[in-house]
Amino acid sequence: MDMKKKAAHIADVLREHYPDACSLDSGQDYELLFAARLSAQCTDARVNTVTEVLFARYPTLEAFAEADMEELCRIIRPCGLFRTKARDIKLCAQRLIADFGGRVPDTVEELLTLPGVGRKIANLIVSDLYGKPAVVADTHCIRISNRLGLIPGGSKDPYKVELALSDIVQPQEQASLCHRFVHFGRDICTARSPKCGACPLADCCPSAEK
Repeated sequence: MDMKKKAAHIADVLREHYPDACSLDSGQDYELLFAARLSAQCTDARVNTVTEVLFARYPTLEAFAEADMEELCRIIRPCGLFRTKARDIKLCAQRLIADFGGRVPDTVEELLTLPGVGRKIANLIVSDLYGKPAVVADTHCIRISNRLGLIPGGSKDPYKVELALSDIVQPQEQASLCHRFVHFGRDICTARSPKCGACPLADCCPSAEK
C-alpha cells in the first residue's frame, strides 16, 4: 500500500474509533500551554484533575506570573517533577506578558524560546490553538507509527518521526491523528503486550502479519 494511502486509512479508522481527539482540558490559550507542560511523564486524566484546581486558584496570566512558588508546587505536586514544572510555568507566564503581550505565540520558533517548551509542546500549541499542520511526536506517536511501518527504516528520534509523518499524513489530519495515537496507544497498542487481536488496524500492521 502506498504510504500516503496507508496513513489516510489509519487516520480514517482511528477517527471512527476516537472521534474526540484532544484529551487535555483548557480554556484560555495559556492554559493549554501549561497543561501540556504538566503532562510530561503524567497522565492526561491526572493533569485535568490538577488543572481544575490550578486554573481556579490562578485565573489570569498575571496571577501565574506572581504566584507563590511553594503554593504553586503544592498544587502541581501530583503531576510529578513539580518543582521544575512550577518554575517553568511561572517563568513562562512572565515571558508571555513581557515579550508577547500576554498572548501565546503562534509559531514553533517563538514557542521554543519559552521555558519548558520543546518541539512536542510547540507543535501541540500551533495545531490545537491556531489550526496549523503539526505532528506531535510523543512516545505513543513514535511507538505506534513505527509499529505500523510508517517510518522508513524505523526511528525513535522525535524529530525524524515528525518529519516522516509530515510527508505522508494530510496536513489537516496531522494533529488529530497524533492525539488519536495517544488514545489508541493506551487502549490497544500498548508498549507491552499490545492487544493485536482487538486491533482495528490489523489489516495494515506489519506486526500483525508476522
